[in-house]
Amino acid sequence: MANNYFEFKQFTIFQDGSAMKVGTDGVLLGAWANVEGASRMLDVGAGSGLIAIMLAQRTNPGCEIEAVEIEDQAYQQAVDNIKACRWSNRIQLFHQSFQNFSESANSQYDLIVSNPPYFVNGLKNPEIARSKARHSDYLPFEELLDGAKQLLASRGKLAVVLPVGEGELFIRLARKSGFYLYRQVKVSPNPGKPAKRYLLEFKLESCETKEEEMAVENGQRHVYTPEYIELTKDFYLKF
Repeated sequence: MANNYFEFKQFTIFQDGSAMKVGTDGVLLGAWANVEGASRMLDVGAGSGLIAIMLAQRTNPGCEIEAVEIEDQAYQQAVDNIKACRWSNRIQLFHQSFQNFSESANSQYDLIVSNPPYFVNGLKNPEIARSKARHSDYLPFEELLDGAKQLLASRGKLAVVLPVGEGELFIRLARKSGFYLYRQVKVSPNPGKPAKRYLLEFKLESCETKEEEMAVENGQRHVYTPEYIELTKDFYLKF
């Protein structure tokens, strides 16, 4: 059974009310997303509030972070986690679907991040909250892309983390929506193993794609690569 909290160096995430627990995907995205020059950021699908809080830790006091979460229990969990963190005055959370949020928001964002629901097909989890968190029925990729395109500043960036298969689909759909893939990191569990995740960053300006590869563990359980340690050392207690 997962712990009901996860302790980081500068904050703690309680997760007993969130369907999706703290995992490598969220930590990767929160640590990797390029916050340089961004003064206004949006986290789509806040879950427990992890990524929004990570962005706040990485940015200066003038940066504003907003986050959207549709599921009731996850929203309340995120409210509590954000209130308890030292950057709570810079994070604003909205309890609604991203589709509704994007239609009514007047703001433009320099960075939009999302660890989106990605199961396009397959059986739905009978637990509604977990199904919302994992299945793209509740936020189809096309609607995430449409909303992001509407809300991004002209030089803004969209960053997501996805499994490889869904990532390939997302890249194709993003291209059709007018996005250009700027950065792609293929993340594998160990060196020499096939990638399991993609970290993807898109722009609305034409650009060449920068491709990288990274392994999480160095061939042994709980022995991490220098690249992974460098990326996440400001967050994990063990580094």
